[in-house]
Amino acid sequence: RCSCRRLGGGLVQPGGSLRLSCGASGITVEEHAFGWFRQALGKEREGVSCISRGGGSTYYSDSVKGRFTVSRDNAKSTVYLQMNSLKPEDTAIYYCAVKRYGCSMSENDMKYWGKGTQVTVSS
Repeated sequence: RCSCRRLGGGLVQPGGSLRLSCGASGITVEEHAFGWFRQALGKEREGVSCISRGGGSTYYSDSVKGRFTVSRDNAKSTVYLQMNSLKPEDTAIYYCAVKRYGCSMSENDMKYWGKGTQVTVSS
C-alpha cells in the first residue's frame, strides 16, 4: 500500500517546484514498480510517471517529461516525485500506486493505491 505526502505547500506558483513522497509498507518494496498518476478536476486519471523495481528505468508522460523526476530509496521504502517548472495544467490530485514487477502507466495494472494529494499551480 502507498502512503503519499507533499513535502511543501499544496499551492505553488507557476514555475515553482514541489516534491511528493510515497511510502509503502506490507510489501516487498524491491519487487514492486511505483507509478504516479494524477486526476484534474473533471478529467480522467492519467499516468504521469513510473519507476522500475531497482530504479534503473523511469517513464514519463509527454506532458511532464523534462520537468518531473521520479526516484526511489528502497532502503526507506519510499518513492519520490520531484516536480519542477510547474504549470497551471499540472493542477490535479496526485496518486501513488504500486504493482508487482515491471512498470506500467495504466491504472488498470496497478494493484494498490494511496490516497491522493492536491497540487495546485496558480498565480
